[in-house]
Amino acid sequence: MIPLGDWVRDARQRTRELIADLSPEQLLGPRLPHVNPLLWEAGHIAWFQEKWVLRHAAGHPPIRADGDALYDSAAVPHDTRWDLALPSPGETLRYIGEVRDRVLERLQRGEPDQQTVYFTLLSVFHEDMHAEAFAYTRQTLGYPPPQVRGGAPQSGEGAGPLPGDVGVPGGRFLLGATPDEPFVFDNEKWAHPVELAPFRIARAPVTNAQFAEFVEDGGYRDRRHWSEPGWRWRQEAGAVRPVYWEAGGQERRYGALRPLAPHQPVIHVCWYEAEAFCRWARRRLPTEAEWELAAASPSKRSYPWGDSPPGEEHANLDGRAGGPVDVAAHPQGDSACGCRQMFGNVWEWTASDFKPYPGFVRDPYKEYSEPWFATSHKVLRGGCWATRSRLLRNTWRNFYRPERRDVFAGFRTCAL
Repeated sequence: MIPLGDWVRDARQRTRELIADLSPEQLLGPRLPHVNPLLWEAGHIAWFQEKWVLRHAAGHPPIRADGDALYDSAAVPHDTRWDLALPSPGETLRYIGEVRDRVLERLQRGEPDQQTVYFTLLSVFHEDMHAEAFAYTRQTLGYPPPQVRGGAPQSGEGAGPLPGDVGVPGGRFLLGATPDEPFVFDNEKWAHPVELAPFRIARAPVTNAQFAEFVEDGGYRDRRHWSEPGWRWRQEAGAVRPVYWEAGGQERRYGALRPLAPHQPVIHVCWYEAEAFCRWARRRLPTEAEWELAAASPSKRSYPWGDSPPGEEHANLDGRAGGPVDVAAHPQGDSACGCRQMFGNVWEWTASDFKPYPGFVRDPYKEYSEPWFATSHKVLRGGCWATRSRLLRNTWRNFYRPERRDVFAGFRTCAL
């Protein structure tokens, strides 16, 4: 039984935690192409929940007459969101609280119907995704690290590296979600057979120490390691190392410099950087089908370790650690073939373009997947340290453009 009311409360509490310490100026922030004003984003989260749970599923009138004009991400161009007459921080908090309370009141009126359950889950998962965006926006803008309930020291420090590959037998595999899942997004539908050749995949993601070898060997200067679009991106971005790395073996983590942790996964690298590293290392990125097979095994496990929901012992999720941990941490989360940290720590770029599965039919939230299938997005798998654990399963597909390196993304490699 999914605790719908508890999830609604928890998601809204996390949203409040992620903005509670920020000034009005920080909540607006600079105009940048890959982030939103956090004040706008908080209102958008509540508006989305109101739209689908209260207005669409329950037929309620709008709470705010200007809600659609302010917060509809499909209608309000990104670059104009800083120019809107947004409600004050206090008014925004009252609005997001009122939406939460009205949704909870509806859920408490007895057993919710199937439509209410579906759209409540959609709104919670949508809020979870934005909570992760809040976390990486704070990193982008150099704000202090987010302080969330249940946060703990980085328990994986000292766990060390995890070198080597594991072999994965090929064969026929069902890629995608099956209808017995309580909720899946439209881009996961439906499981369909694919044939895979045997392959070898790294036990763990690429570490800072491994990526530093690429940097020190002139990897960003050597044209041979880069594809045409990758080299063009590198030149335009002026990239000479990962975006938050500094000279002298340091990295910027939120508003502070810290020594680069050698055995943590490299993070905040774009797809082009991952591709170039692979060419330098004479490796390759896994396809998303290979990734899912290595995570799920042929028996279609829900999670790499089995079918029990994620716990603290399995993966670095839910923002608890405040950042990545060493790649050898969380051995209890190993997949059947022996891969570690396929969930949590860092999202993992795959070689695959984001495309629909056979027979794709869009869900009511039509802007979620379909507009992005033909826009050069790449698939990422597995979640990161800031991803909410309830969001993930082995079939879950994330997608970003290949130049994005503000997000919490790394990668693991396969043998050629």
